[in-house]
Amino acid sequence: MINDRIEKAMNEQIKHEFDSAYLYLSMSAWFAAQGWDGMAGWMREQAKEEQEHAMKFFDHILERGGRVELDPLAKPKTEWSSPQNAFEEAYKHEQFITGKIHSLVKLSGETQDFASTTMLNWFVDEQVEEEDNTSKIVQTLERIGTSGNGLIMLDRKLGERGKK
Repeated sequence: MINDRIEKAMNEQIKHEFDSAYLYLSMSAWFAAQGWDGMAGWMREQAKEEQEHAMKFFDHILERGGRVELDPLAKPKTEWSSPQNAFEEAYKHEQFITGKIHSLVKLSGETQDFASTTMLNWFVDEQVEEEDNTSKIVQTLERIGTSGNGLIMLDRKLGERGKK
């Protein structure tokens, strides 16, 4: 049986993961409207990944005899000033999620919920990757600046995600 405190915290994390997916879908729509199809595709793939993360928590709660309770999602932001601005916000959002995962790991240790600790270790590793990916894109965008050719090349490169 899952610990009540862990169950509550994981239900909150399900919301955070779906909020992430919703934010990235909003970014995808904005990129598509701006003609950045590769960046739109990258964000769409990111949104799918966040939905998968939410379902890992969903399934973990159910497998442990807990109850999933879904909270409403907030309307995400819909406008960004530039591709760099959008990816900077994505990076900051991933840092926020990392903090939430770390809090869950701490709670699982406090409650001696070793099954949750094991599951959460996957998310700790995943967040390292998430932050690294978005950080590198931000760094690339900082180097590119407003160069049209550079943005076009990055857009094409990011569009390769999910097509391999």
